[in-house]
Amino acid sequence: MAKKTSIELYSEILNELRSDNREPVYFFYGEEEFFLDKLQEVVEGIIPEDQKDFNFDLLYGRDVTPEKVLSIIRSYPMMAEQRIVILRDFKELSGYGAQAEGYEGKVNDLIPYLEQPNPTTLFVCIDTKKPSGRSKIGKAFKKHAGFYEFEEVPDYRLPDWIISWAKKHHNKKIEPPAAQMLAQYVGNSLQLLSTEIDKVCTFVDTSDTITESEIKEIIGLYREYSVFELKDALFDRNLDEALFIAEQMLQHSKANTGEIIRSVGFFYNVFSNIWQIRRLAGQGNSKKQVQNTLGINNNWYFNKLWKDASAFQLVEMPRIFEALLDADRASKGFTKMDPSTILLLMIKRIIG
Repeated sequence: MAKKTSIELYSEILNELRSDNREPVYFFYGEEEFFLDKLQEVVEGIIPEDQKDFNFDLLYGRDVTPEKVLSIIRSYPMMAEQRIVILRDFKELSGYGAQAEGYEGKVNDLIPYLEQPNPTTLFVCIDTKKPSGRSKIGKAFKKHAGFYEFEEVPDYRLPDWIISWAKKHHNKKIEPPAAQMLAQYVGNSLQLLSTEIDKVCTFVDTSDTITESEIKEIIGLYREYSVFELKDALFDRNLDEALFIAEQMLQHSKANTGEIIRSVGFFYNVFSNIWQIRRLAGQGNSKKQVQNTLGINNNWYFNKLWKDASAFQLVEMPRIFEALLDADRASKGFTKMDPSTILLLMIKRIIG
């Protein structure tokens, strides 16, 4: 069975936390901090506001000892059914006992609690890194707690996530081309994407459907030439037009270096998708098999990616990624070339 993505895992745990079947202990970790923060908000919301003063604790590993954590999670709620304890930056807790004066507890002292937790406490640990799988505490969390990793969401899943998030949180429909545009321009930061979705949905509050033109207007792309026109020229391998558009973009940009960094990020996302599709197709997978493997539900979006992928060969990918990497380094000061030269050289190398 295919491994669940962070999107699917988040939905599943969300339902579990809001049910009566939740675990007494959870450990959430991973690089996708957006989901970690959202799950913390959900856990905090489980307990009514008027019960929080005596029954809710938000702790940080650097500020507490294992002994202090144990005393809190073992205590019983006051005039409520449940106590909630959230411990962020768990791994900063692990070395504390050895450095503090006197005995203040070691992280392994938590193991007996994990084996037999207080049924009236919901104890949630959050960190970007998990405890070592070879450590006693790591094994105990994995065996006795809800132990879940949230990896970064792949770029090709972002449009589906944008459409779903806008529908769920704003009851708005974002057209697939608009979702793709937003994903490609903002990148894979879910925090930034959710902010842009909030902005777009607020701006078009009288309409139920969000279009490409509204996305352009909101995120500041409303000018004659943008990275999207540049992409069309690149994919047509029309060097003259691509160079002309790039020059126009730089002339109308307030900060050329920033324009190049955003463009490199945009094309990195575009060609990462193409590489995935060409790689899977090259392994003999059918178009439908590729779509299922990538987990892209939206047919319009996948057909667009498939068409994009047909413009380049797998063998060209190393050259293109090298051009993008060089442009990224150059834009960050590793060259004496001016911004215009950096962008134009990148375009020539991509077209080949």
